[in-house]
Amino acid sequence: METHYRELTEKEICRGLFRQFIRRQIVVECWRRENEKWVIRDDPFIDDWSESDYEFLVTCLKNTIATGGFVYGFFCDGILKGFTSVEKALFGTAEKYLDLTSLHVSQDMRGKGIGKILFHEAGRWAKEHGAEKLYISAHSAVETQAFYKAMGCVEAKEYNQQHVEAEPYDCQLECQL
Repeated sequence: METHYRELTEKEICRGLFRQFIRRQIVVECWRRENEKWVIRDDPFIDDWSESDYEFLVTCLKNTIATGGFVYGFFCDGILKGFTSVEKALFGTAEKYLDLTSLHVSQDMRGKGIGKILFHEAGRWAKEHGAEKLYISAHSAVETQAFYKAMGCVEAKEYNQQHVEAEPYDCQLECQL
């Protein structure tokens, strides 16, 4: 099994790149904010991407690169099995955040440290581009939140309203770089 990590180019991002990527996540418990406290609630569902979700993803990742952002992938035997993306525009009242817009590992490759490497590469790139913190609007699944906590993420001190409105159940996080 040959594995490698590398930055992706706009030209190579297409639906075919994700042909063997398995987004599927079985979710049982999620973090929810109730009465100003975070609690775990049962909210079982299966999170997966439809064909239109993949088309939207391709458009977003191409835009990230076209606007100077970062898209970085993990490949196993030439097949994309993980990726992350960071937008280029600093934001927040002190313009100290860069937006980690995606970090996904294919279901068949989770638990092998790939997400950790992708996260650290995103942070390295963000720091090189002037950020003090990564901002993450993260899935509220208990497992997803455990990953981000292990990476050093905490609740964001300053929420990005666009993310809150787009995904009201996401947890808004930040990570000091």
